Amino acid sequence: MVILTDIKSRLSSSIDPILNFDERYRLASVLVVIYGDEPHVVMTEKPKHMNFHAGEISFPGGKLDPSDSDLLNTALRETREEIGLDVDPEQVIGQLKPVITLNSGFLILPFVSVLNEIPSLTPNSEVETILHIPLESFLKTMAVDPDPSHNIIQEMHIFEYRDQIVWGASARILKQIQNLLHS
Repeated sequence: MVILTDIKSRLSSSIDPILNFDERYRLASVLVVIYGDEPHVVMTEKPKHMNFHAGEISFPGGKLDPSDSDLLNTALRETREEIGLDVDPEQVIGQLKPVITLNSGFLILPFVSVLNEIPSLTPNSEVETILHIPLESFLKTMAVDPDPSHNIIQEMHIFEYRDQIVWGASARILKQIQNLLHS
């Protein structure tokens, strides 16, 4: 419970779901869902047949749709579509700094929701597996990304869960969460 209190107190509660951005990137957003007394974070494994991010571990989310009013709406819609979790905007406690993807040209705005509990989740066709990862032990797996081609954007890290590597934009989001907990 201390972790959740720390995240809530250290995360700026201001939400600005509109980004001024470099036109080279497409806009997207994700929702970091942290829940439970012994906090878990919800992540997804993408199917191997997808065009972008095939087989990668990521947060629920996706690209801005013309029908979305803003990037918060995108994150909430995509979370509902991908894993069947309805989160109200009032349950979003803040946002992290935007991150960019290495290969697919997205600028991603991460939002954070801390919930007491969540219902059973159901993946859609964009999700191979829904992962419920113990947050504290997961954050302790952080290491510097050994692949030099991944470090061309900025310093990169990796995290590991059950022999699966989380890297790229998702790892940079996790690093921000770790920074919040150790600031």
